[in-house]
Amino acid sequence: MSNFDFDFFVIGAGSGGVRAARIAAGHGARVAIAELDRYGGTCVNVGCVPKKLLVYASSYAQDFADAAGFGWSVAPPGFDWPTLVRNKDAEIQRLNGIYEQLLSRAGVAMLRGRAEFRDAHTLEVAGRSYTSRYILIATGGEAHIPAIAGAEYGITSSDAFYLPELPRRVVIIGGGYIALEFAGIFAGLGSEVHVIHRSEKVLRGFDADIRTHLTEALGEAGLDMRCGFTVQSIERADDGTRVVQVSDGTRIECDQLLLATGRVPRTAELGLERAGLDVCGPGGAVEVDDFGKSRVPHIFAVGDVTGGMALTPVAIAEGHAVADTLFGAGPRRADRRHVPTAVFSQPPVGTVGLSEEEARANFERVQVYRSVFRPMRTTLSGRGPRAMTKLVVDPTSDRVLGAHMVGPDAGEIIQGLAVALKAGVTKAQLDATVGVHPTTAEEFVLMGEPVA
Repeated sequence: MSNFDFDFFVIGAGSGGVRAARIAAGHGARVAIAELDRYGGTCVNVGCVPKKLLVYASSYAQDFADAAGFGWSVAPPGFDWPTLVRNKDAEIQRLNGIYEQLLSRAGVAMLRGRAEFRDAHTLEVAGRSYTSRYILIATGGEAHIPAIAGAEYGITSSDAFYLPELPRRVVIIGGGYIALEFAGIFAGLGSEVHVIHRSEKVLRGFDADIRTHLTEALGEAGLDMRCGFTVQSIERADDGTRVVQVSDGTRIECDQLLLATGRVPRTAELGLERAGLDVCGPGGAVEVDDFGKSRVPHIFAVGDVTGGMALTPVAIAEGHAVADTLFGAGPRRADRRHVPTAVFSQPPVGTVGLSEEEARANFERVQVYRSVFRPMRTTLSGRGPRAMTKLVVDPTSDRVLGAHMVGPDAGEIIQGLAVALKAGVTKAQLDATVGVHPTTAEEFVLMGEPVA
């Protein structure tokens, strides 16, 4: 009989932690999970789920604007922010309950409170100590607060979901997923939006054509895109107005300032030093191998806390693999190849595989296929940005290395292409595929000639 209270102790009930706990319990392990806040983690509570609901809400503005071109007479629409927030909160509460039910049905012991290491096998939660043979750190990440004078006058994306009213003027600092998604949300709901980003193009790390196309599209949509500039200071007036000093010498007044300059691993209050994990990676990340194992052999970590791909499905896959490795058939690692992702900006982005830059750095020869066109949906309305599709191909093997898109339904379309890339699809196979006409997706099987 084990001398430990549990076989597996999970710190954090986000997507990765919950999946690991459920799978481990299904393998017969005695499992506990500790959560300080609500079940579901960042994604369910202050991340992808409520964000996508707000994206849907804001996109109706485009639908109303396009309707006239198709013969509809639409009275001036009205919008009520408190109604949206109230309905969003109800849906999140429903999902919290589902997560709790899943853990309960799996037989996982659910502990409320912050878990802190006392030693390498002992954790304390709400004043009580528990020992475990294996421990999984799945505490996720938190917003990075930039070192800008007056940053305390800004809010993070977590705060943005609970604003009491829709701000009339918003300044967003950053140019990544969170910044651009909230830029589209606020603009679609009627706010005046200014985006300040230190790089010349948004979405660092994405394919260069995607970055260029989206930066231009956001500007054409009416957002004030200040790319290549930084915020020097932030002040707050007596009436609550924020005054943002930009490096180009201008000052922007706004009602809300969103700090969206990235996220960092949430490890500060875990007591990692008492578990032998005092040396962490960039931003305080728990460094792990391909199997999620830290330098302390019985302590594992998955998801955003490792500093890897900050994507919910990746955390879920990693959590599942750790549980299988420890209590299932044997060692198994999560497959991080060809992981698709979408940015729910407006227009949205979808991408899978290598960017053109990554492909050129790793292959002797590369062919690029690119198409820029007006989606059929916007032909009668006469508004909206042009779409772009792109393929990156290895001409030696004819294998498709990457697929990228900016335009309507990009996230939905890229999921199917991710399956194709995972299966090793070639350009010839795409060429031989009959397209669904008329759709945006068919462009991926119609691009016949590579660009120069």
